[in-house]
Amino acid sequence: MDARFTDEQDEIRRALRELLHKRCGTEDVRAAVDRPEGHDPALWTALGEQLGLPGLALPEAYGGAGCTATEVALAAEELGRALAPSPFLATAVLAAPLLLALGTDAQRAELLPRIADGGLTAALAVPGTRLGTALALTGPGGGDWAGGGRAGGVQARHRGDRWQLYGEADQVLDGHSAGLLLVPAHAGGYARSRVLLFLVAGDADGVVRTRRTTLDPTRPQARVQLRHVAAEPLGDEDTDIRPALAALGDSVAAVLAGEAVGAADRALERTVEYVKQREQFGRAIGSFQAVKHRLADVHVAVRAARSAAYYAAWATARGEPAGALALAQALEALRTAAAEGIQLHGGIGFTWEHEAHLFFKRAAGDELLFGPVHRLRGQAADAAGLFGGQGVAV
Repeated sequence: MDARFTDEQDEIRRALRELLHKRCGTEDVRAAVDRPEGHDPALWTALGEQLGLPGLALPEAYGGAGCTATEVALAAEELGRALAPSPFLATAVLAAPLLLALGTDAQRAELLPRIADGGLTAALAVPGTRLGTALALTGPGGGDWAGGGRAGGVQARHRGDRWQLYGEADQVLDGHSAGLLLVPAHAGGYARSRVLLFLVAGDADGVVRTRRTTLDPTRPQARVQLRHVAAEPLGDEDTDIRPALAALGDSVAAVLAGEAVGAADRALERTVEYVKQREQFGRAIGSFQAVKHRLADVHVAVRAARSAAYYAAWATARGEPAGALALAQALEALRTAAAEGIQLHGGIGFTWEHEAHLFFKRAAGDELLFGPVHRLRGQAADAAGLFGGQGVAV
């Protein structure tokens, strides 16, 4: 492994950090999450037009940049530093790779260029809290997570020569504003039950989308209800979507690990800045040995998590699974950095007016969506055949 970044990778990080520094400060983040979209559409347009961020990993044939998971993870690290609310995770990391892997030539040609230029956003509408299982991060990735049209799932049925979907999916990332929904649904009844992916226009008849109040306001989520909605299968109806979801899961975890490391690093930076300024007993509190020890522990955790995240991004680009373990370590580092930041900021760390709580909410929210940490590690151990091939309890 060559740990050095290329000039192109360094330029991606530099350009993105500069743009976010100008247009995604703390007040900008607060204003963006209060918008109906849950993000700033003008910033998303700038990320697409100036940096080509939505199409970073898409082939050049579809208007993308043709980059690997490494570049996507580096971009996510900068977005994490700013806690930038954007459709990047839902559209570019979750939905676009599935369209590329499973879509027909016509579907790819129609949809991917629109995603690459930022004109179309998309969301993967997995039911309930099962996103981690669907991506084979916290479970084996079998078909039960789709719900079968019951308990929050979606059922697909033929009506004449068309498919119709009925059911609902909760906690869908950017589901309230996405122009395109990728909906996993059970088809075939009990005799030939299987899970297919369907394309549904966000404004299609029978679609009811409601934005939810979330723990992490920078990760907007929605309940998506489908009532006899016309849908188009993604790709071939006989294709098993589970391998594509499992492959996607590892790259998603690697990208999320990079994002969490960026947030943890920024939380640590803000805390170090504060303890150098805050005085008690006539001296800066950062000069006290106890404070130094606590921040040193955070620094070590963040550095270790960054190494794991960079390795996972490098390995994922070469087809080697390492994302889940890196994500577990990065989420732990972010939680630690955010918790220590709140404590060392003292009274202001507990107020809504300060941004410290947003970092902690990002760590907790991501664990709820993609974890928890012990299940990420348990599934990784199971997949690697540790403990006699029996895995660990999850």
